[in-house]
Amino acid sequence: MSTESSGRAPHAGTGASYASAGVDIEAGDRAVELMKEWVKKTQRPEVLGGLGGFAGLFDASALKRYERPLLASATDGVGTKVDIARQMGVYDTIGHDLVAMVMDDIVVCGAEPLFMTDYICVGKVHPERVAAIVKGIAEGCVLAGCALVGGETAEHPGLLGPDDFDVAGAGTGVVEYDRLLGADRIRTGDAVIAMASSGLHSNGYSLVRHVLFERAGMALEQEVAEFGRTLGEELLEPTKIYSLDCLALTRTAEVHAYSHITGGGLAANLARVVPDHLHATVDRSTWAPGAVFDLVGKAGQVERLELEKTLNMGVGMMAVVPAESVDVALTTLADRGVDAWVAGEILDRGERTEGATLTGDYAS
Repeated sequence: MSTESSGRAPHAGTGASYASAGVDIEAGDRAVELMKEWVKKTQRPEVLGGLGGFAGLFDASALKRYERPLLASATDGVGTKVDIARQMGVYDTIGHDLVAMVMDDIVVCGAEPLFMTDYICVGKVHPERVAAIVKGIAEGCVLAGCALVGGETAEHPGLLGPDDFDVAGAGTGVVEYDRLLGADRIRTGDAVIAMASSGLHSNGYSLVRHVLFERAGMALEQEVAEFGRTLGEELLEPTKIYSLDCLALTRTAEVHAYSHITGGGLAANLARVVPDHLHATVDRSTWAPGAVFDLVGKAGQVERLELEKTLNMGVGMMAVVPAESVDVALTTLADRGVDAWVAGEILDRGERTEGATLTGDYAS
């Protein structure tokens, strides 16, 4: 974890300096000191060294227990949800979103999350603010079971405003070759299990912000009865991290595939793990999307199909399992506090052109 600086104090003379260009090296150093305690909480025994190096180190000899280890990697950000955090002045939850977007992509193939790095770009380094962001990332890594081995905090004055920031991250996981999950395992008659989302998660916020702020004229501090809290608090609800739940499920039940429901919506993401000769059908009547989805739809007069290809509609992860594994799968998820249900099934493709479709109407 470092900042874009050399650690030297700004030059005291009258000539140009890094400080006069807007980069505060000392503030970056303070931010690193503040974040150290949170990064330590994510450490796994395979991690070597601490903060301050040029690279994070992970002892790969830990992979010797695998016969044919496959490394899985992913990278992502959280999109324009960062603007909600900025406006609300709440910085310690956006990191949960970042970890979820990266590590829940990795676990889809059955991989165990190992480690993650982050990139935080700011207009001006406010040490406490940067530390709060890292705190959220570290807490997310604990929930995903991975280590935070390093990162970068870069100060970009002139490109970003003093309070502007963005975050991105990259992660690595590992899975045994013969336990790799995906389309090759899916069979006709498999059940599709849906796992509830915690809300909007971290996709579709450009649409959400346009609809609620520009078209409906709502404010972040506005109390919304259906939410039981302010609009801002609802929009900033962290993305649920499913990594350890999915790994637990693969240990107790036969799982053929997972699908992380992110940008593109439920049908498009589920179709990514369905083989060409099969088709996934999902019954909308098996669940009722949360109030936030209804608000966005009504406030913007957004058609249902547009909502469904942009937002998760209340489902953050899906598992495809054999019919005989359904009871064990639902029990495992319930024991872990995950709201889950059978939402659909796998059929022969027939004349259908899509890999997955939604049918029926949502429960009220």
